[in-house]
Amino acid sequence: MSLEQELAELRATVTYLKDRQDILDCIQRESRARDRQDVEQIAGCWWEDGVDEHGAVVTFAPDYPDKANLGHSMNFNLTSHNITNHICDLDGDVANCESYVIGGLYWLDGKSTTIAIGRYLDRLEKRNGEWRIVVRRCTIETTADCDGTWIHSKNVKGFLKGLWSKEDPSYERPYEWKPKEEGVRW
Repeated sequence: MSLEQELAELRATVTYLKDRQDILDCIQRESRARDRQDVEQIAGCWWEDGVDEHGAVVTFAPDYPDKANLGHSMNFNLTSHNITNHICDLDGDVANCESYVIGGLYWLDGKSTTIAIGRYLDRLEKRNGEWRIVVRRCTIETTADCDGTWIHSKNVKGFLKGLWSKEDPSYERPYEWKPKEEGVRW
């Protein structure tokens, strides 16, 4: 193999790996943004012509951030979307991805939590060098309801509490230790 061939193969491999990482980053960033109710970050993961299918609810990308946030805030105190297994089929500037998601949904009653397990079936497109979601279809595979009152126990007292705003500690840079009197805590 010539040096030119080796460089071309290396370039193709690096491009493939970078695309895969950028795609996964977009999917994870979108989940994180919904858990923080961050409208700008959610919108930044979707192309304007995108569409989301959550069961019977279909929402077009321009309306999605506000509608998703409203749906969460009307029902839950906090949410946690966790991306686990991820399969990505790349075809040029189009990617079809299947990402398993485990969602923790802490209900407004402050007493119960639902764990929902499903998948995101996403089509992403790379436009002007950036990957974003164009189509998302969601499945639900199983759920579990559980007692959510442990969060009010002495075992959790003092832990930082996740916030649906840019006041969440994850927005602070750099991350630094702070006295227990600082920050919103359980």
